[in-house]
Amino acid sequence: MDKDKSIDHQLRATWQAIAKMYNEQAVKHESTMASAFVLLNIDSTKGTPSTALGPLMGMEPTSLSRILKSMEDKGAICREKNPEDGRSVIIKLTPYGKEMRAVSKGHVYQFNNTIREHITEEELEGFFKVTSTINKLIAEKKVFQEAPLKAI
Repeated sequence: MDKDKSIDHQLRATWQAIAKMYNEQAVKHESTMASAFVLLNIDSTKGTPSTALGPLMGMEPTSLSRILKSMEDKGAICREKNPEDGRSVIIKLTPYGKEMRAVSKGHVYQFNNTIREHITEEELEGFFKVTSTINKLIAEKKVFQEAPLKAI
């Protein structure tokens, strides 16, 4: 199969380009795309339990722990005991973290608005339908069945 016609190749190549683009912006703020993603997933008023962040972001606990440690060292987040469950902590944004969250959010809006200026609403709906179907097929484990398929 021609890699340019391969769905997974196009998704991977596009995501790598997006990640590179966001990392180039993040580095201007002495940050990373991963940290920005964490900032955007923390509830800005109540904070978010640390145990909820990983599943929310689809990230492994060890990777998330390193990112959180780095963010705490930079003063973007703080950890507080969870009043409802003494065994866990709530990750909260500091004033600096809220500032950086606003910067991250601005970059996400700018990206989305730029893309929307170049494609039609119909094309965007098709994109969301395709990605939703891919995610559903993967979640339902319908991609790889018992009998392997022949190469296309």
